[in-house]
Amino acid sequence: MGHSNRKGARANPRVVILGLGYIGIPTAAMLALHRDDVLGVDIQSKVIEAIRHGNVPVRERDLTAILRDAIRSGHLRVSSTPEVADYFVICVPTPKKGREADLSMVKAATRSIVPYLREGSTVILESTVPPGTSLKVVLPILEQSGLRGGADFSLAYCPERVLPGNIIREIAENDRVIGGLDDASAEKARDLYAKFVTGEIHLTDLNTAEFVKLAENAFRDVNVAFANELAALAEAHGVDVWEAIDLANHHPRVRILRPGPGVGGHCIAVDPWFLLHRAVSAKMIPSARAVNDNRPSTVTRKILRLVHGISRPKVAVFGVAFKGNADDIRESPAIKVIDALRAHRILVTVYDPLVPNAVYPTQPLEETLETADCIAILTDHRDFAYLDPELVAKSVRRRVLFDARHCVDHSRWRASGFVVQVLGDAIIRNPLESKARVSPRRSAGAIGRAQALRD
Repeated sequence: MGHSNRKGARANPRVVILGLGYIGIPTAAMLALHRDDVLGVDIQSKVIEAIRHGNVPVRERDLTAILRDAIRSGHLRVSSTPEVADYFVICVPTPKKGREADLSMVKAATRSIVPYLREGSTVILESTVPPGTSLKVVLPILEQSGLRGGADFSLAYCPERVLPGNIIREIAENDRVIGGLDDASAEKARDLYAKFVTGEIHLTDLNTAEFVKLAENAFRDVNVAFANELAALAEAHGVDVWEAIDLANHHPRVRILRPGPGVGGHCIAVDPWFLLHRAVSAKMIPSARAVNDNRPSTVTRKILRLVHGISRPKVAVFGVAFKGNADDIRESPAIKVIDALRAHRILVTVYDPLVPNAVYPTQPLEETLETADCIAILTDHRDFAYLDPELVAKSVRRRVLFDARHCVDHSRWRASGFVVQVLGDAIIRNPLESKARVSPRRSAGAIGRAQALRD
């Protein structure tokens, strides 16, 4: 794609990672372990100090050990300012501003690179952005250095594809897509990621790579919305949605996701909006967003029915993270349910074994359960499956369990005297006082639960 004066990649290049969060920290640590000279940059002094002492500000399996090894090796340093490097990797967040991406941090990180950009450098953007951002936003800022993209320096886009709680494995094993300003840019970025990525690396152009990232997350959002609509339809038909989905997924070309209280996280709940374009009247993506955004309200109404008529009811919420086995609360549907319950003057206590109290105010398990009228599981942490219903029963005032994630053994909870209601059930109002008969309904393929009757 034209003449280039750029130098070849060094065996152990100098790398600057801008943004030390869920993606920046593991990326920096993995590169440092491969003997690259890595400088991690963040504008938050508390983050820099934590990492400097080997402490990880995010909870990720194996990350602390890997980070400490990287620091001890001398190949990973941290600072508040960049320096001259062969590679600059931007990993800053792009939070939603209305329905548009907030690119202020991407712009600030890019500007911070300009004084240190040299001929032969490669700049890689990992942040999730609307198509055209690399060309229309990042490139013009970088060229304020007096250097020309494609002729003097390389520019690439390589979106992350990881699941919080399992980032270390996925950052290495998942396939990656790299878009380049030109072929040489994509190839130089590939040289860096190939050091630790064992999955396949696919090369394309900048706009396509940006589009692909958003398409992936919109696809997942649409599929979650489909599962959530199935839950509502199954309730109306008196069908166990969890069994139905399990059976449907035995079809070789069907893979339905699980319904739940909503979609959270910094990706799926946000990114689909970035894909839309004013020139196209898209229908499916906005509809899916509406379905998933409405789920916390649906779950709130179900919980309110379970405590209807009780004087000063208390709900014990299990899980505030947006997904199981992670400590990430960004866009968490659980928080939306908690806020809505409190708006109805319900006393809500929250237990989450992974989310630090400094991130979201939670209570110890015993305090959360004490005199509770309903337990609501809103996050599918693995720990919840190991709770002893017999011990839980000794603390609560009423033995009512609402499982919005279908993540515990309902037969064990029923054996301990709990009325169990599951997302997809037609919720009985105040079930312990209801005269409606509730009988177990199960097939061999699913966990026991109650057939709920409408009022």
